[in-house]
Amino acid sequence: MTGIERFSVNQATVRQLSLPELARGCRELGISNVGLWREPVRAYGLARAAKLVRDAGLAVTTLCRGGFLTAIDPGERAAALADNRRAVDEAAALGTDTLVLVSGGLPPGSKDLRAARERVADALAELGPYAEEHGVRLAIEPLHPMYAADRCVVSTLGQALDLAERFPAHQVGVAVDTYHVWWDDGAPAQIARAGEAGRVHTFQLADWTTPLPEGVLNGRGQIGDGAIDMREWRGHVEAAGYTGPIEVELFNEALWARDGREVLAETAERFLAHV
Repeated sequence: MTGIERFSVNQATVRQLSLPELARGCRELGISNVGLWREPVRAYGLARAAKLVRDAGLAVTTLCRGGFLTAIDPGERAAALADNRRAVDEAAALGTDTLVLVSGGLPPGSKDLRAARERVADALAELGPYAEEHGVRLAIEPLHPMYAADRCVVSTLGQALDLAERFPAHQVGVAVDTYHVWWDDGAPAQIARAGEAGRVHTFQLADWTTPLPEGVLNGRGQIGDGAIDMREWRGHVEAAGYTGPIEVELFNEALWARDGREVLAETAERFLAHV
């Protein structure tokens, strides 16, 4: 069993809580790690958010998210690169060394997945050195194949590593998220591959429950409610050398409709029971 010191609550899990409410809830429950999202941080104010989490004794494990790097149009590509440089700046200001990247889907009118992935690689060649200058690592997160068309052309850890390995490990690695990779029987070998080069930059959890809701984006199940053996996956990443925080990142309308403090406490309890 893993203790509460390894637990990190991703802000999306309890998005109904304001940042001060989240910090207060973590302090009351003995939670010392949080993963933050750019939009609520910007709404609260970057400098204020950085001070708030620092004063609360919270370590920011990741910032979500950068990416969406598949545009063909030169203007759109330039805008995406500029936004990702801002994301790196924000991560550094918050004190986290990991910016999670969702690569982006197919541009309108395109059906070429390989070309889209190459444009991601081209963008990483520009962003990797910038991130290194600011003490930030880029973590490519593969998403389940059902998102390949509109959100993420990188669907497997193997594809993510094929991109990451073009760059130094301290610049680019991968995010291992159980919700997105649990179905792939090749994923454990890819986690080992990532571990050999120190490219497992973050480990995130969400369960797979069925039936999926309409739209599927907000269908991540609470830990213990679905089909995924969380301890098995923890074993894979730890065998690969990862010993850092473990984030629980849930997009779930039913959880968001509940009292956020109760959801936070429940999530910590489920982590202790199932991870």
